[in-house]
Amino acid sequence: MSPPPEMPPTGVGYAYRASAIGSAHRFALEDDGLSWRAGRRAGRWRYEDIVAVRMSYRPMSMQSHRFRTEISHRNGGRIIVMSTTWRTLALMDAQSNDYRTFIVELHRRLAEHGARAMLAGGLNPVLYIAGTGVLTMLSVAMTALLVRAIVTGEWAGALFIVGVSVLFGWQIGRFMHRNRPRAYTFDALPRDLLP
Repeated sequence: MSPPPEMPPTGVGYAYRASAIGSAHRFALEDDGLSWRAGRRAGRWRYEDIVAVRMSYRPMSMQSHRFRTEISHRNGGRIIVMSTTWRTLALMDAQSNDYRTFIVELHRRLAEHGARAMLAGGLNPVLYIAGTGVLTMLSVAMTALLVRAIVTGEWAGALFIVGVSVLFGWQIGRFMHRNRPRAYTFDALPRDLLP
């Protein structure tokens, strides 16, 4: 099989760098399928052969507004599309508009070709439940520490616990809310999982 072209003239394309030193990952939505190239790996998947699409919110320290879409093929293959790209060793750029255009068009073409892909948003339910459990235990521990600090008159400690809890709750709360497990349809993509 010959490698897919970098960007077909009739298709919608998208590219990103997964790391500062790696090659770009390139994707193209052609009339009959998705062409992709990631380093030395390349392929072309018919839309009907795509069995699952999972969208999620994946912030990181250098880019807090970062999204990920995982596309699975019926033969077990999987490709990842990220909304950010590495520019240098220290800089990462958001590609919000291009990513949104590519993901929306991918869903439109999947629907148009009658794909029966499972569409999921957020984290895997098992991971989400485990994370919720850990956060619940952490919340109980922080509440106990806050009560103890107030009872013993450690006002500086109480203020510190409140500050850390608010900051942590704001960051983790946003992550957990956006990544709650759910199913969606081709014509109603989850807005909070798109930039």
